[in-house]
Amino acid sequence: MENLTVGIPLKQPIVFELEGFYVPPGYGPLFFVLALLTFMVILLGNGVVMWVIVTDKSLHRPMFVMVCNLVVCDLLGATAVLPRLMMQLLTGQKAIAYIPAIIQAFCIHSYGAAIQTILAVMAYDRYIAVCEPLRYHSIMTSARLHSCCGLAWFIAALLIFVLFSFHINVPLCGRTIKHVYCSNRAILRLGCISTPVSNIYGLAMTWSLSTGVFLVIAFSYTKILSACLKQGRSDRSVRTKAFQTCATHLMVYVIYEIAAVVLIMLYRFPSVSRDIQKFFGIVVLVFPPLVNPFIYGIFTKDLRGSVRKRFTARIHHKN
Repeated sequence: MENLTVGIPLKQPIVFELEGFYVPPGYGPLFFVLALLTFMVILLGNGVVMWVIVTDKSLHRPMFVMVCNLVVCDLLGATAVLPRLMMQLLTGQKAIAYIPAIIQAFCIHSYGAAIQTILAVMAYDRYIAVCEPLRYHSIMTSARLHSCCGLAWFIAALLIFVLFSFHINVPLCGRTIKHVYCSNRAILRLGCISTPVSNIYGLAMTWSLSTGVFLVIAFSYTKILSACLKQGRSDRSVRTKAFQTCATHLMVYVIYEIAAVVLIMLYRFPSVSRDIQKFFGIVVLVFPPLVNPFIYGIFTKDLRGSVRKRFTARIHHKN
């Protein structure tokens, strides 16, 4: 059953109140410092990856262009949540106006959709690179590369735009958002009327997007595995290189899916503490952007070598 807020419809300007975490007295500054350090690591890690890819012409290749798109997506998710969360922890200020609430929710949902569509495009790129190596550059041209990346963002934005179009003409009767951040469902739960069409579309969109991306990745890696086994019989280095190239992409996808599944499972058990549910709601948005730069930096030989070379050159230049 859908929880509705019964009362008199609110008039603009509407200001919501985020429920937030329970923070024991005196622990706010400590949690603020932890959130700040996390945000700084995310900005530094993703910033270094993007800086190295942009400035190193040898990395101006389809795979690394897509990594840049993934970096932008990760930064979108983290910056949509952490700055306001830090303000809550430091000042106790939990009020958020209607327009900023919608923007925050839109960015969070866009992150969730875009990271999947970008990973699907990356799987397609890896499939072409491994299964059609001789035709790779003729297939993955600059125009097609940018079209694929643009399509990934367009599909994500369109899906979320339609989702939020259901907010039009929905009167709101409540002000308290029972979460740490704003989301589509959290806002619509404050509506004076039920929104079955929005519920059905949201579920259908989530299922279709997740299933579609999973099928694309599963198909791509089935073909890649088959090609590696065939080519590896005659040249073992081919198989090793293919696995190294694809491992990072697969790890990023698996980490995001595990975080999402854990969050969904927690919401299916009412006995689980609300603060634990909220914490994992933050983890889904923060953990992938936190670890992705290290995954690509450690497991991608070209990127790792470029980072080492640039920092070594800077140290020698200073000396």
